[in-house]
Amino acid sequence: MAKKTGVEPVCFRDRFFCFESGDGMSKTWRPATQLVHNGTLRSQFGETSEAIYLTQGFVYDTSEAAEARFKGETDGFIYARYGSPTNDMFEKRMCALEGAEDARATASGMAAVSAAILCQLKAGDHIVAARALFGSCRWVVETLAPKYGIECTLVDGRFTENWEKAIRPNTKVFFLESPTNPTLEVVDIAAVAKLANQIGAKVVVDNVFATPLFQKPLELGAHIVVYSATKHIDGQGRSLGGVILSDKQWIDENLQDYFRHTGPAMSPFTAWTLLKGIETLPLRVAQQTANASKVADFLAEQTNKVARVIYPGRKDHPQADIIAKQMSGGSTLVAFELKGGKEAAFKLQNALEIVKISNNLGDSKSLITHPATTTHKNLTDEARAELGISPGTVRFSAGIEDGADLVEDFARALEQVSA
Repeated sequence: MAKKTGVEPVCFRDRFFCFESGDGMSKTWRPATQLVHNGTLRSQFGETSEAIYLTQGFVYDTSEAAEARFKGETDGFIYARYGSPTNDMFEKRMCALEGAEDARATASGMAAVSAAILCQLKAGDHIVAARALFGSCRWVVETLAPKYGIECTLVDGRFTENWEKAIRPNTKVFFLESPTNPTLEVVDIAAVAKLANQIGAKVVVDNVFATPLFQKPLELGAHIVVYSATKHIDGQGRSLGGVILSDKQWIDENLQDYFRHTGPAMSPFTAWTLLKGIETLPLRVAQQTANASKVADFLAEQTNKVARVIYPGRKDHPQADIIAKQMSGGSTLVAFELKGGKEAAFKLQNALEIVKISNNLGDSKSLITHPATTTHKNLTDEARAELGISPGTVRFSAGIEDGADLVEDFARALEQVSA
């Protein structure tokens, strides 16, 4: 699908739409404003809320017009698997937030991860990935990619020298998440990107935990950013979705054909729910971060029952210097370890009233999970130990409730945990 550019509002795609934003939108508008208005397409009816275009295909005035559109000579949509007006609005809004030239919306976060990695690799290529990854992400690089002749090396991503030592002549991709799931380790994105540029490799960053509000991987030198839009971008427990963002050349040369022919596209209805969710992203993330900070500070004081607390907004985070350099805020997530192991973790979670047990994150509701038995269950005991996931490790995702209520909820629940 061709992308429309220009600095003035122009007729867009056909006579029923007017392109009101994107490149024509004020460059000075701040993120909160961009997330309400950027990329909006309005039909002849002038609707306030973005419309959902639930259609598989599109019609052409003439056979010549269809031919020209398939050749890419004229702008417009061809087939919903390639793109649609609602998806286009979501992609443009994400580009405005991320500072990317182009994007493709996918059916899930894992569709975004697998597409971003596999679309640019072939048999004989090599991936270097941080070992601290979400379980499904590790499966893609450790299990799926090798089935197609793509080699993978996992490294402790906290130390730049490990990335450098893992480089081979056939290294094409560096893949990482920062902060990591679930222990909130941080990778120096700029340092890894510098190494990648020296060998012509691409850096793919899963930026879910930082959100696009607190960290800009493309500005730090990364080449591709992926999100599970299921998390903070939707933020209300409704939709699965993902998005891949990069420069237009990379998407045209690597992702576009993969995207068209393998079919990971997001549905227009999902794109619409995400457009509604993204409007309130700054408000929700601000409250979630404030709540996470309060809970982290409270837990850090409970030294008789809590062995350690890891939170990017605290000065005692092991990588506070890197966080100060590449993140503009803390996180909506807190990781902590209970001294009583799995038994203590289960007692705490079961005793919470406001905070719900769920393996999701970034929701308006506060959620908590035990990674060793949920999100990272399929890793070996040794692999979990390497990542700092002990039987007592718990991951808390702060919601938008009153922070004082959340602290009181944890205080009550901790009373059920033996010292």
